[in-house]
Amino acid sequence: MNAEMLLTWSLTGSEILLVLAMACAVFRMMRGPRAQDRVLGLDALYVDATLLLLVFGIHSRVTLYFEAALAVALLGFVGTVALAKFLMRGEVIE
Repeated sequence: MNAEMLLTWSLTGSEILLVLAMACAVFRMMRGPRAQDRVLGLDALYVDATLLLLVFGIHSRVTLYFEAALAVALLGFVGTVALAKFLMRGEVIE
C-alpha cells in the first residue's frame, strides 16, 4: 500500500467520522433539554462543518473549500457569541 492510497483511506474515514459527529450535534440541537445545550450543539455543528470542508479541500485539492471553511468558522463564532449574549442578558443589541 503506497502513501497516496493510505492518505485517501484516511481522508475517507475522517469524512465518515465527521458526518457522524455532525449527526450527533444535530441530535443535541433538536433534543437538548436546555437552550445552553442547543447552543453547544450548534457550536459543535459548525466546528464539524469547518473540519469537513477542510478535509474535502485536502481530498479534492480544491482551494475553494478552504475559503468556505474560513467563512463558516467566522460566521459560526459570531453566531455563538450572539446566542451566548442573548442567553445571558435577553438581548443582543444594547
